[in-house]
Amino acid sequence: MRFQLDGVLQSQSLEELRDELLAPQADWRPGHESAGWHARGVKHNRQLDRASPLHQRLAALVTESLEAHPLLQAAALPVRLHGLLFSRCGPGEGYGRHVDNAFMAGGRADVSFTLFLQDPAAYSGGSLMLESPAGEEEVRLAAGSAIVYPSTLLHRVAPVTGGERLVAVGWIQSRVRDAERREILFDLDTARREIFQREGKSEVFDLISRSYSNLLRRWGE
Repeated sequence: MRFQLDGVLQSQSLEELRDELLAPQADWRPGHESAGWHARGVKHNRQLDRASPLHQRLAALVTESLEAHPLLQAAALPVRLHGLLFSRCGPGEGYGRHVDNAFMAGGRADVSFTLFLQDPAAYSGGSLMLESPAGEEEVRLAAGSAIVYPSTLLHRVAPVTGGERLVAVGWIQSRVRDAERREILFDLDTARREIFQREGKSEVFDLISRSYSNLLRRWGE
């Protein structure tokens, strides 16, 4: 299951974050330095130095904003968000077809996310392309919105042809590692919340809540 988070960051926070990331003193490093051996040859971007105080401060801000989003909590069932990095691509830069590593330094990668920090009008090209049996899905979201998707998908970032693409990306270790099971749990949780909003605590709500809790108990880690 893939889903979109809107309003992760508001306009003022986005503007301040962009100003700091694009300041001359920000320490950007070649992206291939953090890529796995199989992805180094196709990774052509720049990433903010993770050891820098700027990265640590801005990563904490973004992580806090993502963790506070109710849809992320309900659909991804996060144990932790980890590995967050800031990526920058100018003309000719992008990231070829790859799959994310199963484990990062911060934990297992069950779910991936890309938070867009520039409006689509600020750059051309640079779409996130997600593969599925139906073909490729092109993703270009408004600044402050994020796409969340299973880390098992092959994907790529098309080359930027103009302007500059600026995003934050990272990974989630979920309480439920299987994507289909997470989707079943999300559907049950959505249904019980709708019932509770309409009827309050009813017999149907209790039965669905029981099924949700028992499946989470069976599948969760």
